[in-house]
Amino acid sequence: MAEADPSDAVTSPLPVRQPSISRGRMTLLFAVMLTTAAGNTAMQSVMPSIGTALQINDVWISLAYSWSALLWVFCAPLWAERSDRRGRKAMMALGLVGFIASFALCGLMLWLGLSGYIGAFWALILFAAARSLYGGFGSAAPPAVQAYVASRTPRSERTQALSLIASSFGLGTVIGPALAPLMVLPFIGLTGPFLIFSLMGVATLIALRWKLPNDEPQFPARGKTYDPSYSGSPTADFSGNSDDEDEDEEEVEPHKLRWFEPRLRPWVVVGLLGGHAQAMVLGIAGFLVLDRLGLRATPAEGTGPVGLVLMAGAIATLLAQWGLIPRLNLGPRAATLSGIAIAGFGVAMLGVAGNIHSIALAFAVASLGFGLFRPGSTSGTSLAVTRAEQGQASGVTASVAGASYIYAPALGVWLYGHSDWLGFGLIVAICAIVFVYGWLTLQMDSRLTQDRR
Repeated sequence: MAEADPSDAVTSPLPVRQPSISRGRMTLLFAVMLTTAAGNTAMQSVMPSIGTALQINDVWISLAYSWSALLWVFCAPLWAERSDRRGRKAMMALGLVGFIASFALCGLMLWLGLSGYIGAFWALILFAAARSLYGGFGSAAPPAVQAYVASRTPRSERTQALSLIASSFGLGTVIGPALAPLMVLPFIGLTGPFLIFSLMGVATLIALRWKLPNDEPQFPARGKTYDPSYSGSPTADFSGNSDDEDEDEEEVEPHKLRWFEPRLRPWVVVGLLGGHAQAMVLGIAGFLVLDRLGLRATPAEGTGPVGLVLMAGAIATLLAQWGLIPRLNLGPRAATLSGIAIAGFGVAMLGVAGNIHSIALAFAVASLGFGLFRPGSTSGTSLAVTRAEQGQASGVTASVAGASYIYAPALGVWLYGHSDWLGFGLIVAICAIVFVYGWLTLQMDSRLTQDRR
């Protein structure tokens, strides 16, 4: 047996495997997503109580989020594109700065209103202005986090890495409502979560700037837009499956996708209508708890029950997306139709729930349904187009999700304020319309799989 020539080690070196992201850096990226998701759901837990304490009509509290949601729809795709040119770390830092500034100013404006230094009207106007910083600049961080992970991770590890990042968002939606009641402190009162999460954001930003290296991408990747984190549902597409197919295929820039072109129209319609139904439920939930439990006179006592209900919904959403969909191997059409049916049933339960246990159960059932529906419509949109159009499809999905939160929460709260049955009746009717329309128009799962290109 011939001996190997020692010179072979020099002339024909073995390929060196590209290093993936270290555990410490992955933890830091996890923290970026966790902080923003937990902060936003904690805010949702205390805002109904703050609005009641300020004696502001519920519908105006809901409308205060509208401008931020509109900015998210337009700004998230722009930041996603910019992260491809300017670097992921810079966009993550910008997003965290937007989150910190928004939360600190929101908390300050609300504290000034609750303390009587400014009127309730101006407190709400200034809160809405400060909140817009999150929609405008906070939307820079999520797509940058995903692109950073994707660009530094080989295809064999990418799905697992991106799933881990997705779990940070889901975990944040559970942690935020759980921690919010504990953050109502003596001097700052109901605005405690704003201050504490601002400080957590500062700590995360310092760690990001200190520990995360500058961008040196090793694998091609594009930043994709995310669903707004105030949606309460971790439904962004982290699958990365398209990267595993035809690895050497040259990408071709397709024509610009429109929302209602024939291939996308059924999925966009069900996503838009179903998203409005979900946004209405989320808008009503906190005020419903205060009303059904008789806490309008003591709004500070409402943060705990509201947080419990939102946490139950978040856990049910995670159960749907991390348990039922993969376990039952549900396709887009099956997940969409079964999800909207379950959601409609849960909303009907919520309409008649009278105590904290029945409210939490009903909200969990509705959230379970929406947790099946949203990934179903998202994946259906993805499968309806070619591989080269996936980036645009992701942008369409995120824009549709963000559009649902521009006015739907305020509309739901306004209707609920006039009549419980009017508010919940409209939501159930929308779910029924989505189910019938989807049954008639959505492509069968077997056809979607066969037609995927």
